[in-house]
Amino acid sequence: MRFVNRVDAGRHLARQLKRLRGEDVVVLGLPRGGVPVAFEVARILHAPLDLIMVRKIGVPFQPELAMGAVGEDGVVIRESSVLRHTGISEAEFTAIQHREQGELERRAELFRKDRPRLPLTGKIAVVVDDGMATGSTARAACRVAREQGAARVVLGVPVASREAVALLRGEADEVVCLETPRTLFAVGQWYEDFAPTTDDDVIALLALAAEPEASADPPPEVEFAVDGVTLAGRLTVPEGANGLILFAHGSGSSRHSPRNRFVAEVLNQAGLGTLLFDLLTPGEEHDRARVFDIGMLGHRLAEVTRQVRGDHAWIGYFGASTGAAAALWAAAEPDLDIASIVSRGGRPDLAESKLGQVRAPTLLIVGGLDEVVLDLNRHARKRLRCTCALTIVPGATHLFEEPGALRTVADLARDWFTSHVPADTRR
Repeated sequence: MRFVNRVDAGRHLARQLKRLRGEDVVVLGLPRGGVPVAFEVARILHAPLDLIMVRKIGVPFQPELAMGAVGEDGVVIRESSVLRHTGISEAEFTAIQHREQGELERRAELFRKDRPRLPLTGKIAVVVDDGMATGSTARAACRVAREQGAARVVLGVPVASREAVALLRGEADEVVCLETPRTLFAVGQWYEDFAPTTDDDVIALLALAAEPEASADPPPEVEFAVDGVTLAGRLTVPEGANGLILFAHGSGSSRHSPRNRFVAEVLNQAGLGTLLFDLLTPGEEHDRARVFDIGMLGHRLAEVTRQVRGDHAWIGYFGASTGAAAALWAAAEPDLDIASIVSRGGRPDLAESKLGQVRAPTLLIVGGLDEVVLDLNRHARKRLRCTCALTIVPGATHLFEEPGALRTVADLARDWFTSHVPADTRR
């Protein structure tokens, strides 16, 4: 079985671990690629999510080949066979070990910020990664979990080499692996989409997992037929909601975006429905011409809006980056009657020809350090003829990955949407 992406892999893995629901479990994701997988496992198990910090020690002339790993609490793993075959000296190993230990400490501070490590004493630690070839990193993670007091360690991975699984059976109390191919050249071969997980993805997923509603089962997938293609989405409508916010993602993003999922969660808690859907199909998203075809993206957003309009009293748009341009383009359609728009780090310049036709109250949110985009939004504010506000988040960059920045965006969006409800739909 090949996995669509890490989210899909996490859901498949969670089904095999669902028997642990109700137990005293902490799910531990290995940054960075293991965290999206672990997030889905934690959500379905209704368990808290944390990180297990380890770093691979790669062979200098072949960095992807692990000759060991380092973990928190001073754990060091050496791959004797790799060291023997590569001829790496103890001095070389130690130098790289110290470098990776420093990077591990830097990343731990970046990801956790002021969030304390979840205690593992007496608990079941479910260590999750997106796959393993040699198993060095996972071995270090299991040892770190034991050092932190875990009563039982369960290792879960979507795919791994048979050699790694055999090795880890002596390290973890249980290994759950969905696929163990005879030959594993690269973990990424088992994913249709194996795009790198970024630091801000990890930060956003941890923040999302900490939200009170994060342990709920994921919303069902929905599909929309537009112009001969099928667009997939995630629809969440809280009980009593009469409005729906459609999310238009930026280039390189999708309905699985941790940042937009976090914002959607905050809106859901405020009683607003959300629809996160992809404006491009998987086959189109790597075509740069389509990624920046704002007219096409805006048309697709408008068509999906027409399909869902009858089920909701009012519609709003949340757009990020190029998705904000698509939202403004669609909102210019006179028959859609969009209630309000929020743009996060948007590129309104890409919809400049439509700005004068937008009537929906629009909030432009830009990071204070995102200087180029800030200038573009200042210019757009002058062109917009609707009720419009520009809010600058101090110290934030384009992706709002700084501590508290994304939460500020979510709160601003929630307040804008809830204060711009059409008068005839207020209760």
